[in-house]
Amino acid sequence: MKKIILSLTLVIAMFSCDTVKNANTSSISSAATLLSSLSSNSTVKQISSLFTLLDSNKDEAISSTEAIGTVAENFNILDTDNNSSLNLTELTGLLGLLK
Repeated sequence: MKKIILSLTLVIAMFSCDTVKNANTSSISSAATLLSSLSSNSTVKQISSLFTLLDSNKDEAISSTEAIGTVAENFNILDTDNNSSLNLTELTGLLGLLK
């Protein structure tokens, strides 16, 4: 229940941001739902799906403005090459943070 409330709060907060208003809200909602369901048992396939949902401009990278939730909170930790964006390999590092 706590994850659902957190996800809904996150989605509502995201809708109030100008950056997100231009993004596909269905993808953001799906990403928030998927993100809230991730656990230490999650797979790389789930992370790959999350990557696709978050990469709103389809440039094969997640910028800090595209990141939400746990990804945004841990963006600097996940950005191992310090290029201010996350590739799929870096986002897969999220699995290690969930353990």
